[in-house]
Amino acid sequence: MPTVDVDWDALEQAAKQAMENAYAPYSKFPVGAAALTEDGRIISGCNVENASYGLTLCAECALVGQLHMSGGGRLAAFYCVDGQGNILMPCGRCRQLLYEFRAPGMQLMTTQGIKTMDQVLPDAFGPENLEETT
Repeated sequence: MPTVDVDWDALEQAAKQAMENAYAPYSKFPVGAAALTEDGRIISGCNVENASYGLTLCAECALVGQLHMSGGGRLAAFYCVDGQGNILMPCGRCRQLLYEFRAPGMQLMTTQGIKTMDQVLPDAFGPENLEETT
């Protein structure tokens, strides 16, 4: 479990605020994400679309960028919303991205309640799978 207390209401509000900054002229589907770091910071991100669709950045990508820009660390809890403020589950690509930067026991707010990263991405492949064995 996370080593910090999770204020899910604060994460929801931060995700909604981030969503207000989304750049989604093509899909008209703004997304905002917020996360709590192990050291208690709340970071956020929004989706940024591109006319070349494959270059679009998901909100989770922007969030991980902010994680590193604000001192790094690990993610303890995560919340994502759509343009109406409804809870969104990260896509498979973004689940993998979040997995890379998770804290042990990371929790996510899902459409079915709070779940751990291991529940939403079971049997994941991560940095530990690339460590050399001797």
